[in-house]
Parts: sequence; C-alpha cells; structure tokens
Amino acid sequence: MFHHLLVPTDGSQMAEMAIEHAVGFAKESGAEITFFHAQESFYGRTDVALFGEGFAINPDLAESFAQANRERAATILKAATSLAEAAGVPCTSSTAVHPVIYEAILAAARDNDCDLNFMASHGRRGLAGLLIGSETQRVLTHSKLPVLVYPGQEAQA
Repeated sequence: MFHHLLVPTDGSQMAEMAIEHAVGFAKESGAEITFFHAQESFYGRTDVALFGEGFAINPDLAESFAQANRERAATILKAATSLAEAAGVPCTSSTAVHPVIYEAILAAARDNDCDLNFMASHGRRGLAGLLIGSETQRVLTHSKLPVLVYPGQEAQA
C-alpha cells in the first residue's frame, strides 16, 4: 500500500510518539521512512515584523542561531533513525532550512518520493500553538499526498 513514509519531527513529545507509531506502521507494511526536520529560517519570512530604524542582525548571532539549529536537527533525527534501525525499518533522514515549515515538509515529501506523510497532530502548545497555528493543519490543507495524522495522547500529570 504505502512504500515510503515522510515523518516530519520537531522533537516535541507528540512528534516522538508519532515516530514510534510510524516505525510500527512501516514495519508492518514493509515501508521505508524518511525522517525530516525543518530548520526555521527568519530570513525571507513574511510573518515576522521587524521594526526599528537601522535594524541589523549581527552576522555572528545569525551564524550561532544557524549552528544551534543544525545541532538540534542532528540530535532529533539521530534519535528517530536509531529507533527505526533498532526495529529493522529502513530509514534515512534529512533536514532543510526554510522560512515556512509546512512548505519545507511538502518539498521533502516530493523530493524523497514519499507516498504518505505521517505526522503528529500538533507540536507547539499553549499560546505559541494558538498564535502560530498548526503545521499539520497546513500540510493537510496543501498536501497532494495522503496524510496520516497520529493524534497521540495528552501527557498525564
């Protein structure tokens, strides 16, 4: 049925739960997985307003931000691939810097010839989730591929 899953992850608890279930789904169906982490870029964003006369970003600060993003992506993707490898599921991983996360996810699915997006229902919580919105919802709205949304469960206190 499905042969190649794209499993986007932001490192959240919900994404980790989706990864576990995606690995089980892939194992049962004989599919391979590409894990993907979109690194947010503030350059080229249209939804971030910067005000002030003479505003400039220190190049060292920008490079530090980019390096921290690369390191975080590597950590998140290593955890995901380790889980799949332990289960005997063939997998790869990729990351990209993009100002619009859902567009990066759609491009990754296309570029990796995936036939299913397997995503957590949401990542951000609270006010950030309300203000920024759900990348999953945006993928659902714009994807030409089927999207399997893992609903997860709220963490018990």
